[in-house]
Amino acid sequence: MKKLVVMCGIAVLSLSGCASIMSGRTQTMTFESTPELSNITILNKAGKKVHVGQAPATVSLKRSSGFFVPEKYTVVFEKEGYETKTINISAHVNGWYVGNLLFGGVLGLLIIDPATGAMYSLSTKDTNVVLNDLKKENIQANTQSLTIVSTTELPKEVLQKAKPIELKTQ
Repeated sequence: MKKLVVMCGIAVLSLSGCASIMSGRTQTMTFESTPELSNITILNKAGKKVHVGQAPATVSLKRSSGFFVPEKYTVVFEKEGYETKTINISAHVNGWYVGNLLFGGVLGLLIIDPATGAMYSLSTKDTNVVLNDLKKENIQANTQSLTIVSTTELPKEVLQKAKPIELKTQ
């Protein structure tokens, strides 16, 4: 009986795809903009619109476009009176895909994970964008300005680039 349980466990591990079990065919991503309610259009690498809506938006995107073919997306943020911004979302090999090597999942490595697309993960960097106000740029082109914003309102990537101001006291 003990041998049967061990053999069944080995069979399951060798026939399964680690990434398919842990990650799935799609990846949910959230796109945000400052200011909010900008129009977003998401196109896959074939140029087909896969989502049209307003930011903030949470969208489920396919990880691949075919067998051993990673998907790529172009996300366009637009709002009247603001500069249009475009970001690219690319896929890279999912860490769980390597689990097939560790657990002996040959079918998962060569068939299951590539067929489901789970062998890839989509990059999650730069999904928050700040749209520049075109009117402010024209008016303040030759002047310096200081804008004070609460850190709770800033997107994560902007906050990471922020530098603290050191006050010198006597």
